[in-house]
Amino acid sequence: MRPHHLNKILEREFTSVEQGNHTPVMIWGPPGVGKSQMVAQVAERYAVPLLDIRLSQMEPSDLRGIPFRVGGGSGGTDAGVEWAVPRMLPDADRHGQSGILFLDEITSASPAVSAAAYQLILDRCLGDYVIPGGWVIFAAGNRQGDRGVTYSMPTPLANRFTHFDIDVNMDDWVQWAHQHAIDDRVIAFLRFRPELLFDFDPSQHPVAFPTPRSWEFAHHALKKFDDQPQIRTAALQACVGKAAGVELNAFIDNLQNMPDINAILAGNDVPVPESVDLQYAVASSLVGHATRAKGTDNAATTIGNILDYASQFPQKEMGVMLVSDMHRAVGSELFNVPQFNDWATRMADVMLYE
Repeated sequence: MRPHHLNKILEREFTSVEQGNHTPVMIWGPPGVGKSQMVAQVAERYAVPLLDIRLSQMEPSDLRGIPFRVGGGSGGTDAGVEWAVPRMLPDADRHGQSGILFLDEITSASPAVSAAAYQLILDRCLGDYVIPGGWVIFAAGNRQGDRGVTYSMPTPLANRFTHFDIDVNMDDWVQWAHQHAIDDRVIAFLRFRPELLFDFDPSQHPVAFPTPRSWEFAHHALKKFDDQPQIRTAALQACVGKAAGVELNAFIDNLQNMPDINAILAGNDVPVPESVDLQYAVASSLVGHATRAKGTDNAATTIGNILDYASQFPQKEMGVMLVSDMHRAVGSELFNVPQFNDWATRMADVMLYE
């Protein structure tokens, strides 16, 4: 399932808890594809607390709590045992009436810890402790073939979830990247080499390899080492692996032949570069500028000039990709620009084919 669709499911699961229709969700996927980040985005969107519990780091007593003796004094017959509820579990007074309980790394938890979580997940309680009614339960973990520290999920635990496998999706990642101001050069490179968005072969036991998460690391590496070309390659390799790091560095070096982006944004007549990698770079840079202009006084002018330029690409598909990415970034503002109808008319044959 692509991330965009899974986001919709997580949001609907959160809003359905008040009607009693929430079912705990298990997200499966390889490392680095954004499982934890997607859950955090739901919490951020609805402004609710997120309690992230890493089950791989726990003992059964960490969930069940510690028993203590109550009543009866010394030798009394009415003595008993109660359990001290762990403060990390949702509490309406401390955390609020609604929120997200996120059981991360659940497939890396020992079988004893998994067994302790059964009642918590299905019955929303542990002994006398009850999860507040407005809280949802999400979980995530790697698959056994991903070479992580994983256990087979016991059938009783698996049957307490609805299960979704997450796949990487270039369009979804590009939309996220523009929204989070990821370096335009990284976005352009992955548009040029989409197969490198996620390239993980567990049989090779890689240390650094391309994933959506490690490309974000590459973005940070460029911010830190872009002014030091002699070590920039090594910094990129440390994030996404040797081969991908070398390719990205070479791609960036070739961008010295980029056309004047500011001239394009100003509506000047700027030729489209012949090199395909430069075309991807121009397209990603223009989408980045449109994203940053969203909601400003000059947004319509900026978007209109980009639309005029998008119609000039020798391959119409490149212009369609540019405008599609821009639509994901700026939304309905795109349709309010006069140049959009002219561009759509010119591209009608390509869009109908798509």
